[in-house]
Amino acid sequence: MTNTDLLFRPYKLKNLSLPNRIVMAPMTRSKSPDQIPGDNVAAYYRARTEGGVGLILTEGTVVEKSASNDPNIPSFFGEKALAGWANVLKEVKAAGGHIMPQLWHQGVVRHNGSGPYPDVPSKSPSGQSRPGKKIGEPMTTKDIDETIEAFANAARAAQAIGFDGVEIHGAHGYIIDQFFWDGTNERADRFGGDLAQRTNFAVEIVKAVRAATSPDFPILLRFSQWKQQDFSVRLAHTPQELEGFLTPLTKAGVDMFHCSTRRFWEPEFSETGSDMNLAGWTKKISGVPTITVGSVSLNGDFITNGFTANADLDTGAHLAGLVKMLERGDFDLVAVGRALIVNADWPKKVRAGHVDQLTPWSPQALQTL
Repeated sequence: MTNTDLLFRPYKLKNLSLPNRIVMAPMTRSKSPDQIPGDNVAAYYRARTEGGVGLILTEGTVVEKSASNDPNIPSFFGEKALAGWANVLKEVKAAGGHIMPQLWHQGVVRHNGSGPYPDVPSKSPSGQSRPGKKIGEPMTTKDIDETIEAFANAARAAQAIGFDGVEIHGAHGYIIDQFFWDGTNERADRFGGDLAQRTNFAVEIVKAVRAATSPDFPILLRFSQWKQQDFSVRLAHTPQELEGFLTPLTKAGVDMFHCSTRRFWEPEFSETGSDMNLAGWTKKISGVPTITVGSVSLNGDFITNGFTANADLDTGAHLAGLVKMLERGDFDLVAVGRALIVNADWPKKVRAGHVDQLTPWSPQALQTL
């Protein structure tokens, strides 16, 4: 049986003291009608706290009217939505938990005419949903300024309500990542150019969030090499390129990087001879703490046409590899995603050594909270 004690050691980040290293990964559930999280959403997050999760990162919450293609995705603006989030926070805190909202903007993934505000135009750096497919116009300087302000306003509200920090969603081909990716950013101003220059939009968001909150309020940034538009894409092909990407973001004020990979055990730069994953390289290069994520104890894999189950997955072996990487200091926290949807008490079962009692993931689990 794998000794998982290391997963349950306390961790401190600025003013945040966590009881363990387990994070609930942000996962869109689309169960908030009119963009307002209700009592069922509060109960959903509270149950994961009671199940032993150290830190909850909420599903993506949108920061302005142009940010969402789904009226059931919660927003983090507007009096009613913020009241809903205050209720979520109350339930999580009553159970002794810690929680941060993930601040999100879909960019041009949200097609014009969709979502709760269909008359509001979508936004993107160059109007491209993917390389060579232009479906809109590039953001103006005014558009950029307004979106940066929207992120800052959401972060200010999060601290005022009492959340433990915020995570900025800069991954998976959404608006911030659309600026990062040369396939969707062809701008000729200071927000375009080489990889380091393409971080400027995110840098300005991080700076604005920091200015809108207190110095001890943690700011997380989630990023990924892969995009939903193309799983094979990489922003940085070498550790040197990754350093050029991370340095301006670190200087801007990111306190922790959430490094999204599809499989946590895969080496990021195998050509170097290292088996470190993206979180490991990010921590080594930046000196900033990291969260790893990617199919932790998931009994299968996602492919282009859906989910492929793998009944032969050795969860114990996966956890042993994860603990080994944590032990050598590759990352600081571990985010668990879909396994927590079907196992609200995943941490308690893992700590007790009852991995054989974990319920296998199935896409049908998404139908209900």
